[in-house]
Amino acid sequence: MYLCMVQCPHLVNTPHIGEEPAMSLFAVNGHELLPADGSAKLYEWVLGDTDPSVVMQELLDSVPWASQTITMFGKQYEEPRRTAWFGDEGASYTYSGITMTPHPWTPLLQSLRDVCEQNSGSAFNSVLLNLYRDGNDKMGWHADDEPELGTEPVIASLSLGATRKFRFRHRVTKEVVECELPTGSLVVMSGLSQKCWVHEVPRQKRVNTPRINLTFRKIQS
Repeated sequence: MYLCMVQCPHLVNTPHIGEEPAMSLFAVNGHELLPADGSAKLYEWVLGDTDPSVVMQELLDSVPWASQTITMFGKQYEEPRRTAWFGDEGASYTYSGITMTPHPWTPLLQSLRDVCEQNSGSAFNSVLLNLYRDGNDKMGWHADDEPELGTEPVIASLSLGATRKFRFRHRVTKEVVECELPTGSLVVMSGLSQKCWVHEVPRQKRVNTPRINLTFRKIQS
């Protein structure tokens, strides 16, 4: 992950001095969240007749959740969440000094992958699962821009459990786009979204129930 100044082809307007550089969006199905420089489409419900609480409980019980120690700016920190990595054999993933070797696909994760592939039109060979135990767990500003993901990756991010805020921030203009991600929703990020924007799941201390986020992606061989 890196935070650097990039040359984006279509810069959004810079907010006027003294104005809050944010807009709040809660999208309908397939709503585009980003004004320019990439795409992030929010689908509010993609699970059909499936009960998301049943899916979430199975993941809570069956996934080998682990606490990872990451390296950022030369210092080590324990991630403020639990993670797991599943995927095809050989689809290893490295970020923030961590190299994750995939667990083999389970039938449930394969079914969820199928849902994300149908909605995104892309194929995925791996998934990173994040468990936010409550509102104290978070994900800081970052981009999914590791070399093994390719130059313009498609990332399908499925949410289960507690509704949490999700924010994008433009790397150049610093404009912020904010939405909420309810259970059963999907965000599909593509194009320049990882080059021109960073994103985060901020801490929300009033949230006292867990959330699981599954980000499906394709590791380049």
